[in-house]
Amino acid sequence: MKKTIDIISVGEVLIDFIGHEVNTSINKTKDYHRFLGGSPTNVAVNAARLGLKSILVATCGQDGLGEYIIRKLKANNVITSQVRISETEPTSIIFVSKSTGTPDFIPYREADCQIEKFQIPDKILESAKIFHTTCFALSKNPARTTILESAKKAKSLGLQTSIDVNFSERIWPDREEAKFVLKEYLSTDPLVKLSLDDCFRLFAEEKTEEYIFEYFHALGASTICLTKGKDGVVLSDNTFGVFCQKAIVIPEIKDTTGAGDAFWTGFLYAQLLHKNFEETITIAQKLASIKLQNIGQLPNDINFKEELK
Repeated sequence: MKKTIDIISVGEVLIDFIGHEVNTSINKTKDYHRFLGGSPTNVAVNAARLGLKSILVATCGQDGLGEYIIRKLKANNVITSQVRISETEPTSIIFVSKSTGTPDFIPYREADCQIEKFQIPDKILESAKIFHTTCFALSKNPARTTILESAKKAKSLGLQTSIDVNFSERIWPDREEAKFVLKEYLSTDPLVKLSLDDCFRLFAEEKTEEYIFEYFHALGASTICLTKGKDGVVLSDNTFGVFCQKAIVIPEIKDTTGAGDAFWTGFLYAQLLHKNFEETITIAQKLASIKLQNIGQLPNDINFKEELK
């Protein structure tokens, strides 16, 4: 079957209410601005902005925020046929502090985890190249069961699976359950993206890079990409070994929300173009640096293909 879809991005669609004052705690933030959010949603939107065919599998509410989500997705050329509109749960929202570091957040989760098996039919899996999800999306059922079953099916159909291990104990209080579910997903040999912050939260203590790589390789992942903010990126691959790349120096960071999603979209984009890992990380870092210098999503007036050359 002809591959007509580049990336199926499965998981949380929600509204980010991002604080207007920089580096102000949530309890002191007066004004919030509304943005389309959710890590898989950001990846789907970013991928479409890069000219890829991306489909989002997600659930929002039958409400004004759900209407806003669908409108924004369509405006960004994301395929919305598999976004379900729930009549019973409202759209999920997250309040986020605007930060130059790791932002603080308060989640109100309703519709986002109501992803059902019928939203990922075999014909869509068969027509795609990459199946991507997040730790956030795996944290609750029915989405968890749907995603695990679909990822295994995707793997059997020859798709490359992918995951952003964006673990947070506020989203998923049971760490041991999270590790067990991650083990199941990692059995599909996904491309793995995680940050030092994610690892600290998942293991509840600082771990060495060596420990982190050994842990995730042992679960079945061949390629692991560890992002370290201003300290750059380290990639560990079973075939190519370990290699590090310095961060791009950014004069002024305006908004860190979604930077990891921009990075990972660039990574998947480069992998679809069969770039080597060095080129892949360079492209990923360039896309993240554009995001860090802009509030909200990637800006509209940029020729990304030119920028990423």
